[in-house]
Amino acid sequence: MTSTIDSEQNIDSSEIQRRTIRRTDWVPCNSAFIDCRTPGSDKKENYAFVGPGVSQNPNQYVNLTEPHGFNTGAAGMPNGISNNLHLHFTAEVFINLGGEFRLRWGADGKQGEYIAKDGDIISVPTWIFRGFTNEGPDEGILYTVLGRDDTGGIIWGPSVLREAESYGLYLTADNRLIDTVAGDELPEGVALIKPMQQHFIDELTTYTPEQMRSRVVQPGDRIYSQHALLCNALPGGRAELSLVIGYGMSEDRRQVPPIHEPHSFNLAWLRAVPGEGVLRHRHDRPQVVLVKSGRWALTLNGDASTTLELGPSDSFSVPANSWREFRCLEGGEAAATPGTGELLVINPGDDRVRLEWAPEVAAAAHDAGWVIDPNGYVAPTAVMEGAAEDD
Repeated sequence: MTSTIDSEQNIDSSEIQRRTIRRTDWVPCNSAFIDCRTPGSDKKENYAFVGPGVSQNPNQYVNLTEPHGFNTGAAGMPNGISNNLHLHFTAEVFINLGGEFRLRWGADGKQGEYIAKDGDIISVPTWIFRGFTNEGPDEGILYTVLGRDDTGGIIWGPSVLREAESYGLYLTADNRLIDTVAGDELPEGVALIKPMQQHFIDELTTYTPEQMRSRVVQPGDRIYSQHALLCNALPGGRAELSLVIGYGMSEDRRQVPPIHEPHSFNLAWLRAVPGEGVLRHRHDRPQVVLVKSGRWALTLNGDASTTLELGPSDSFSVPANSWREFRCLEGGEAAATPGTGELLVINPGDDRVRLEWAPEVAAAAHDAGWVIDPNGYVAPTAVMEGAAEDD
C-alpha cells in the first residue's frame, strides 16, 4: 500500500522510557473523588496512566499527560469496597485484569447488575449512572479507557454529594475537589455542584440487563481472525486479532466488531503463541498497548537495539508515525487461550486505522500471495494483478 504518512518518527531511549508504564510505575491516588471519605468507598485507589481521566484531585499523578484522543487509567479497591454511582459524558470502558466486580446502573443502582470476571470488557453507555463493587480478591483491577481527551468530568448521584458534604467535601462547578477537613476553604464567587434535578434524572435512558450484556465482550465471545493483517501470511507475523470496539486496524474485510457505536477510540485483542506477533508496520496515530498475559517484545524504529520487554499489566504508548513490531516471548497459562500471550491494542478515532507495512514485509507477503487492495483489505496477489487463470 502507498504510504500516506508524511514523516517518520524515531524514538530515542529516553522517550521509550518515558512512554513505558510498567505495573511498578502505577501511582495510586486515594482521594481522587468526592466520595473518598464515605464508608465503603474510602479505600479506593485511582490510577491515571494516559491523561487525567476524570480525577477531581489536582494532585493526581498522571504517567503520560500528552493527548491521545482517549484516557487510560485503573481502579483498584479491596474486597467489599465500592465506587459510588456517577455519570459520564464520554465513553467509559472497563477491562477486567483479574478479579470479580459487581457493576450496577441506574439512578438508584437498581436498574440492573452485571458480574464482571477476568478478561471481560464492558462498554458502559454515556449518560447513565453506574457504580461497581469489588467482590473478588483485594488485588482485583479494573483498567479503564475513557473517550476523548477532555471527558468533561462526571456527575455524582444526588445521595453521594449529600453524604460527601457531611464529611467536609465539596465539588466546584469546574470539577475541583474542596476538602475543608484538610484545610481547604470554600472559594468565594465559585459555584458548587448541586445534585442533579429529579426531572433530568427521570429523562435518562434505561438499560435492561439484556441490553447491557450486548455491550459486554467476555473471553468466550471473542472471535479471532487468522487473516486480519497482511503479515499473517509470514513466519513471525501470525498473531490473531479479535475486534471488540470499532473496526480498528483489521485488514480482514469480513471482520465485524461486536461493539461499533462511536467511542472516540477503537479497541481489540491480539493473541499469539511464542515466536509469533505482528511484523513491522506503522500508522499516523498514537497507540497504547497493554499486556494482559504472557511476555511481549516491542521493537521500535525497525532497530533491534530499541526493543523493550513488557509483562502483565505493563503498557506502552507508541507515538504516531513510528515503526513498531510486536512479538510474543512467552505465553500465559492464565490467558483465555492458555499458552498464548494476549495484548490489548487501543487506537484513537472511530474510523478504520490504515496500516503502512515495512517494505520488506509487503514484499514478502506479495511473494506469499497476498497484497492490500485499494480499500485497505488483504486480497490475493494473483487477483489484484490480473494474473488469475482458469483451472
